[in-house]
Amino acid sequence: MEFIYLDHAATTPVHPEVVEAMLPYLTGIYGNASSTHQAGRAARHALNDARDRIAAFVGCRPAELVFTGSGTESDNTALFGAAEAGRERGKHIITTQIEHHAVLHACERLEQLGYDVTYLPVDALGQVAPADVEAAIRPDTILISVMYGNNEVGTLQPIVEIGELARSKGICFHVDAVQALAHVPIDLRTLPVDLMSFSAHKLNGPKGVGALYIAKHVRLSPLMFGGSQERKRRPGTENTAGISGFAKAVQIFERNRYELQQKMEKLRQEMVNELRIRLGEHAFVINGHPTERLPHILNVSFPGISTETMLMNLDLAGIAAASGSACTSGSLEVSHVLQAMRLPEEITNSAVRFSFGTNNTLEQVTAVAQIVETIMSRLRK
Repeated sequence: MEFIYLDHAATTPVHPEVVEAMLPYLTGIYGNASSTHQAGRAARHALNDARDRIAAFVGCRPAELVFTGSGTESDNTALFGAAEAGRERGKHIITTQIEHHAVLHACERLEQLGYDVTYLPVDALGQVAPADVEAAIRPDTILISVMYGNNEVGTLQPIVEIGELARSKGICFHVDAVQALAHVPIDLRTLPVDLMSFSAHKLNGPKGVGALYIAKHVRLSPLMFGGSQERKRRPGTENTAGISGFAKAVQIFERNRYELQQKMEKLRQEMVNELRIRLGEHAFVINGHPTERLPHILNVSFPGISTETMLMNLDLAGIAAASGSACTSGSLEVSHVLQAMRLPEEITNSAVRFSFGTNNTLEQVTAVAQIVETIMSRLRK
């Protein structure tokens, strides 16, 4: 039985070229980038090259890119750092109800520390309205945090409109782009964004490596202390191997960007077509925005069959899918994103997320649709 992995929104397999790029920094070039001797200088050179490459990919200055240990750390650094730096001006923060828990749990902690957080609703397609953002702004608002593309349903947010609004009011704007990196064009030279979070393992890079864009004009207090690395914004010895792998993953996506995006769209559409042919139009519901979305995520509800039952049967058939965020999927809780979209209970309780990657094929998608058909036929007898 072939194992078919359709959970790339949770994590992706490391590309062989990425592994190859990392190996020298795990073996021969093992120096600490803060050391001044030859081994340290070699590591520093690797870090500089990686920073230059990733910065060029997202359209920012190398000095505006800080390496972290994960997308979650990048989100936390952005939120706590901006909140601390701006507390003299105010203590009000705006975010949405569908953010990743790296943002939502950080905001809950900020509330415990005395900040006031407004959690904006979204529509049935998973989008927040810029008008709602504008209405929520107060004289003491210091930070707005809105994700670029949702990790559960794939819906893209109107970050340009929100960013322009924030900029006109002098409010710092953070965007969680962990799921969007490589799947949508990002040019920070033109986007009205002050802080943006990234992670390597969502685009065939290694786990344990993230990055945070900090615009030159932004004041940000560090989360940690104990060294001068990353211009004192993120102390600690840099993960040279992981960062080099991150840069290589970016290079691979940049080299094949159009082809990969077209492939993701084709895989997603083929899955939808196969489900329609095999199950019929009314046997399933697609959640999220039909056009303003990430190309690699397909969130589908199968009314009458619980999420847990479907995932268990898929797993027994050798198919990896998910119920939503990888950080909470182990508990199989009802998705906070789908709840925020105010979808009927029969939809929220039966949702499954399929997310596609570079190694998937059309034949695999057809096989998965066939297995879904078999599962549904058996369970509905």
